Amino acid sequence: MNKVYSFFLLLNLALYQGNAIDIALPQTMEEAVPELVLVFTKTEGFRHENIEKGVKTLRELGRENGFIVLQTETSEDFNTENLKNFRLVVFLSTTGDVLNDVQQKAFEDYIRNGGAFMGIHAASDTEYDWPWYGKLVGGYFAGHPQGTPKAKINVVDKSHPSTAHLSDVWERTDEWYNFKNLNPEVNVLLNLDETSYEGGTNGENHPFAWYHEYDGGRSFFTGGAHTKASFDEPAFRQHLLGAMEWCLGRK
Repeated sequence: MNKVYSFFLLLNLALYQGNAIDIALPQTMEEAVPELVLVFTKTEGFRHENIEKGVKTLRELGRENGFIVLQTETSEDFNTENLKNFRLVVFLSTTGDVLNDVQQKAFEDYIRNGGAFMGIHAASDTEYDWPWYGKLVGGYFAGHPQGTPKAKINVVDKSHPSTAHLSDVWERTDEWYNFKNLNPEVNVLLNLDETSYEGGTNGENHPFAWYHEYDGGRSFFTGGAHTKASFDEPAFRQHLLGAMEWCLGRK
């Protein structure tokens, strides 16, 4: 893709998505074109009221770190020609059946051609009848206790950029998902300590963030981010940034 075409592609995408105000485009044609990240927020079930705050946060991280975040709730954007423009696709608290068979196939091809996926929170409450997606995201939502209690998270792997900044135990408030159909091939980063709160059903093995290479691409998932306050936490923002940079192949 030549630089002139890339520049105008960014401009057209920004205008199409209504995000032109939020995007810092290259000053000259000689500058490197920033990586594009597509954030998908369609919901066919429960809709988290913090989705807009999450999108705003991801855009801020992009502006501060040299990538461009575009948001969509349009399933038709999942086609081969559009997806090939993006280095990373983020499912931000999507719920339910959000893609049809043709769109699912386009996304599978995107991953198989080296694309990257990042799931946040209710991305695990999505597409229960699409087994490939279940393996990609790494597990499905299986309920949660009432409220958003404080709990302890054991950081089991600090070698990943999403966790390198954390201490051995991370204590925070959130909605603590239980999971089913966990993919045993993922690399677990965070393990929820069920003795620190009530309502956990996974036992000692309660992964809460993980990553893996899957079917030709990269995949990362974090169970956090139910609350709006999550996106104001410096440690959680760094957790998201490190995950995105890993998905982009920077680290």
